[in-house]
Amino acid sequence: MQQFQLHRRGLMTLIKTGFLNGIAVAIKMLTLLGINKVLAIYVGPSGYAALGQFQNAVQMITAFASGAINTGVTKYTAEYREDRSAQHKLWGTAGTMALCGSFLAASIIAITSESLAAWFLNDRQYSGVFKCFSISLVFFSFNTLFLAVLNGKKEIARYVLANIGGSIFSLVITFVMAVEFGLYGALISLAVYQSFAFFVTLLLCYRTPWFKFSYFFSAVDKKTAFNLAKYMAMALTSAACVPVSHMVVRDYLGVTFGWQAAGYWEAMWRLSAAYLMLVTTTLSVYYLPRLSELQDASDIKSEIAQGYRVILPIAALSALIIFLFRDFIISALFTTDFAPMRDLFAWQMFGDTLKIGGWVLAYLMLGKAMVRLFICSEVIFALSFVLFTWMFTKLYGLPGVAIAHAVNYFFYWLTMAFFISRKLLHQQSESSIQSQ
Repeated sequence: MQQFQLHRRGLMTLIKTGFLNGIAVAIKMLTLLGINKVLAIYVGPSGYAALGQFQNAVQMITAFASGAINTGVTKYTAEYREDRSAQHKLWGTAGTMALCGSFLAASIIAITSESLAAWFLNDRQYSGVFKCFSISLVFFSFNTLFLAVLNGKKEIARYVLANIGGSIFSLVITFVMAVEFGLYGALISLAVYQSFAFFVTLLLCYRTPWFKFSYFFSAVDKKTAFNLAKYMAMALTSAACVPVSHMVVRDYLGVTFGWQAAGYWEAMWRLSAAYLMLVTTTLSVYYLPRLSELQDASDIKSEIAQGYRVILPIAALSALIIFLFRDFIISALFTTDFAPMRDLFAWQMFGDTLKIGGWVLAYLMLGKAMVRLFICSEVIFALSFVLFTWMFTKLYGLPGVAIAHAVNYFFYWLTMAFFISRKLLHQQSESSIQSQ
């Protein structure tokens, strides 16, 4: 009976978290769709490819600048929920690391802005974009840090409001800058909008009883830094592998099929990210803190099974709806210039469903700091995505990149299922021995 009540309570918490998070995601999806429409009109398919390159650069730079510790901050904030002293050590260490890393990275970006523009955007005239990004970087880092703390504290309402604020700022800034300055303005908006979102997040945190500025600026605690270093290793690996593999694929598509084709794939990828946002953010908002708390293997299995019952059907149904209405979506969210991307939908939607299936298991790696498995899987599957893209585009043309996405995540899910089941069996057998 007690087990049933615990299961029911967990299910209700998941649904409540998903509902509250769904409000923020719905607004973010609407803003993203609005942004997509603005960008489709004012920058076109080839502009989409340039935006994708810059966005990948931003992902890598912000991860390195912040020390890539925000997942660790969420995990340990949740784990130390009864120990305020440990939480304050964690936040102080994370804040000092983020501040030092941001200033160092900002200085390097400002000095090398022309080289970065030539490397990522193939045009030194975009150096001003990187200079703007360097100025905003410290706000970028602390916005994500404060969001990580809100997530770990399970302040879901404030977390939702902070994300809504960020979404609104991104829409307004992108609209104004893209309309006025075209591609250059769109790139600037991507570089600076989270700086404005920072002030919304800061205000929401400041009004909580547990927040003080002094908690985020203190001497680095060695033990805490060591714990965060595990997540730093995982996040830096992901920050290097995923964006770099996408940049390589995008560059390959641009050279092989033309930059218009690369823009179609970028538009397809952005659409996937938008409609899957409810699922992926619920995983990070609910699952990461929850799996960090659970210690018993049977409880973890129950939580994973619950995720498959709720999350996977939502992802599959969403993918089916997107596929069925693909022609309407292209005309409504993009322009007729993007019509060729309809050939990517079937395999992309199938791959997205497989992706969520694998990610439900993969979040256990983050929740339990399974560093070696995470790093190896990120490197291997980033490389395999590039390899599969090369193989399938040779056979099927541009749709091959969507086929590569589906095949890659099919093997990813199988790999996660194998290693996570082994981990849980081992944990269960150890618990049995200790109880005897």
